[in-house]
Amino acid sequence: MQHLDHDRLVFLALGESEAADGEATHLDTCGHCRGELETLQHVAGLGAGTQGLTDLPDPPEHVWQGIVAEIRAADELPTLADRRPPRAGEQVAVQERPVTTARRRRGRRWPGWATTAVTATAAAVIGVAGTVAVLGTGGDEPTPQPTVLASAPLAAFGATPKDASGDARVLGDNQLHLHVANLPNVPGYYEVWLIDPKTMEMFSVGTLSNGSGDALLPIPPNVDLRTYSVVDISAEQYDNNTRHSGDSLVRGTLTG
Repeated sequence: MQHLDHDRLVFLALGESEAADGEATHLDTCGHCRGELETLQHVAGLGAGTQGLTDLPDPPEHVWQGIVAEIRAADELPTLADRRPPRAGEQVAVQERPVTTARRRRGRRWPGWATTAVTATAAAVIGVAGTVAVLGTGGDEPTPQPTVLASAPLAAFGATPKDASGDARVLGDNQLHLHVANLPNVPGYYEVWLIDPKTMEMFSVGTLSNGSGDALLPIPPNVDLRTYSVVDISAEQYDNNTRHSGDSLVRGTLTG
């Protein structure tokens, strides 16, 4: 079953628009989407109920410093404007074999309260970012950019349409910066893996919410990127199965 887009549920919860006939029918029959919408409506109600509050204490200075630091770090991420198609020899041909998972992770589906918290937090950060942009951060020295330790162009894999593509960059602060474009729509979600092409052992780095755009995912500091050198993005189902589905959409090999 194709669920309603999360952003669309946010708009419905905020009352920005009315559910179309097909959306209303889906909400009547899909407990997952209906529950997420009700949770978002509850949070929206809490936000509306606090608009009249006054004389609240100012947050500690370190909170604002932390927000400003996060905004600066996001602004200084390396650009991906120099993306290019993969050259011959840059992609490792990994034979299809039954996959094994080197490390199990906790359930990939977030509970409703976590999704709501992320949505509310994102909205708050956007508001703070606008305020900082107007007032200025008060610093004249540019924030140094993270070092790029390795990179890989991501190309369509298997039966994936050839216009699907992406880039992966491993940053010096143990984060994986991903840019993807034209990933095919899937009924579940996209998951990012690091794979050892010799043994096909792998572990999950995180998930993507969209088939086009950018994401920043943490990497364990002790991972050996010379061993787990293949970046793989797969199509996954909401089936509580922690293993790779076997449906890889794009892949690329890290170099650098």
